[in-house]
Amino acid sequence: MEQLARTMIRLRWFVLATWLVVVVVSGMASAGLNDLLTNRFVLPGSESEKAGDILKDSFGQQPEGSFSVVVEGKPGSASSLVEPTRVAATKAAAALETGKLEEVRPVAGDVVTARIVSQLQPAEAKGYTGAMREAAGDIPGATLFVTGQSAIESDLEPVQNRDLFVGEVLIAIPIALVILVFVFGTLAFLLPFMLAAVAIPTTLAFVWIFANFMTLSTYLTNMVTLIGLGIAVDYSLLMVHRYREERKVGRSKEDAVAVTMSTAGRAVVFSGTAVAIGLALMLFMPLPFMRGFGLAGLLIPLVSVAAAITLLPVLMYWLEDRMDRVRLIPKRVIERREDSESNFWARLADRIMKRPYAFAAGTTAALLLLAAPLLTLQLGPGSNEGIPRDLEAVQGLNVLAEAVGEGALAPTDIVIDTGRAGGAADGDVRAGVDRLASLLRGDSEVADVIAAGPQTVDETARYLHVQAIGKHEYGLPDSQEFVDRLRDEIVPAAAFPADTEVLAGGGPAFGVDFLDITYGAFPWLVLAVLLLTYVLLVRAFRSLLLPLKAIVLNLLSIAAAYGILVLAFKLGAGEPFGLTQFDQIEGWIPVFLFAMLFGLSMDYEVFLVSRMREEWDATKDNEAAVRQGMAKTGRLVTAAGLIMVAAFMGFVAGSIVGLQQFGLGLAAAILIDVTIIRALLVPSAMKIFGRWNWWLPEGVAKVFRVKPSPLESSPAPVLRPAGK
Repeated sequence: MEQLARTMIRLRWFVLATWLVVVVVSGMASAGLNDLLTNRFVLPGSESEKAGDILKDSFGQQPEGSFSVVVEGKPGSASSLVEPTRVAATKAAAALETGKLEEVRPVAGDVVTARIVSQLQPAEAKGYTGAMREAAGDIPGATLFVTGQSAIESDLEPVQNRDLFVGEVLIAIPIALVILVFVFGTLAFLLPFMLAAVAIPTTLAFVWIFANFMTLSTYLTNMVTLIGLGIAVDYSLLMVHRYREERKVGRSKEDAVAVTMSTAGRAVVFSGTAVAIGLALMLFMPLPFMRGFGLAGLLIPLVSVAAAITLLPVLMYWLEDRMDRVRLIPKRVIERREDSESNFWARLADRIMKRPYAFAAGTTAALLLLAAPLLTLQLGPGSNEGIPRDLEAVQGLNVLAEAVGEGALAPTDIVIDTGRAGGAADGDVRAGVDRLASLLRGDSEVADVIAAGPQTVDETARYLHVQAIGKHEYGLPDSQEFVDRLRDEIVPAAAFPADTEVLAGGGPAFGVDFLDITYGAFPWLVLAVLLLTYVLLVRAFRSLLLPLKAIVLNLLSIAAAYGILVLAFKLGAGEPFGLTQFDQIEGWIPVFLFAMLFGLSMDYEVFLVSRMREEWDATKDNEAAVRQGMAKTGRLVTAAGLIMVAAFMGFVAGSIVGLQQFGLGLAAAILIDVTIIRALLVPSAMKIFGRWNWWLPEGVAKVFRVKPSPLESSPAPVLRPAGK
């Protein structure tokens, strides 16, 4: 690392020119990235995906890309509204690519609905919503709504953009700037933005390359920007602070950069690798849209590390001293808080180590208490109930829900595959369809069944299509339980011929399959991440115990964050603070939270413990190592964490429940991590374990190719209370 730093300084103009070219080329490449991204979600190999493929290929419709025209008139006016609704819906269908009017029917005394199907995915279909509304026009004496899942997504997009602008631009970024100015104290607060300005577009250029061959989500750019800025702040804080330390003791600029790289730079490499391992968890999930986030999560820390160990040494050598001459807070404030002998963090470490068992027991109990609501966690695939109710598409949904049932927009699509052309006319098959329809009508969750009509048999007469409209929305527990009954009880009871395959698709079945696939793989991938992280940290800390402690504490903070989500949303504790009470946590959130939090939390652990390891190597005094590690990195870790908390709280300020849950989970976990975990539990645990913290047997050290701990030269100590 030291040699690399000196090489970068010697070739500094070449390094700067190279990164400038990389950024320019990356900016040009990533300019076309948005055109390659989509919100298309598929579940390869699932029953609902097979049903959807048949509906698209044989019936010419994509259930998720369909629309409903809902017309509400005066009481008893439904019969007179059928023809005007047909005319309006025909015009709307003509404005939708591959659009086709499927049916028009009254569903209540004052409500008529028309269903328009297409072969488009929701991400493609939503762009036609405005044109369809304009084409449909108005019906005198009635109110017309164009709704459907695609219409809801279209109406939701400006709400999301507004929420993100308010949360990030008006809340998160100003808070982050204030914290950076306070922590750096000089114009050097611009260095993280320089690092981010290189790492983010470069990562997006890599994403652009993969986007030409993979299905990637439109939200990847938000993730790369958020994580990229956070990591740039973390790495800049750590390395600039260490550079200042070395300059203060009289080292030349080049020597100060070299020492910084061999200490803080080494920690950055291990930290970035830990973040990449955590985020890359999603790369191995069996869902394409999650694999895309895993790809971005792997790339952004690796690119950031590359920039931090090549470009940042040059920027520090070239700019840091000059920037420090422009002070933004008084010099005495900077000097007082950087005094490692008497600053707040040193005093806190002393206080904790006087009563380590009390602090360890108290903080662990607090974390377990916060995690307790996790026992009542209820996962769901998402629901329209979690979005603002004043959107036009949602108003139409509400009218339809009152007339038919909440499941009218996303019914359960049942596809019967007879296995041969003309099989739909088979008497045994028709009898099975009749029994199926009868059983569906007798189910407590079914509001209506569509088993006859022009769209229930395909052109080859191989497939039949039956729709079950639920009383509840597709993402609610009632709908999920219905899908289980349908597959396990109702379909077998319908007694179709042995060579007939019955597939359940549509919104409710998609939600069930999504949760089953996701959480069938998630536990095994978590285990793999834990093992890989342990191996990495053994090399980073040169200890058997410290990596295990880091993993356990990270799991505690994540469990506490999950518990807070349940407490805030399901149990309603967040309502006084503007959060929407909602029984379910959306199924993608725990996966994303674990991947992001495990990586980011390990980031802070590496910063803190690496400095403690350095002090231990110098003094062989455990208490002094803990004290100095806290004193020299506590402020940096806390500041970095608070900046991330501010960024994540930007999601909470919005009006969409899923994003509120995501933002609160991230913010709560990071806040717990940099306060309870790093500031209180880590020092108390390290005091309790004493010399055991640094134990690494020679045989194990050879396997990991690191220097063994000095404890190996004497018998391994018996674990006992510290100081005895």
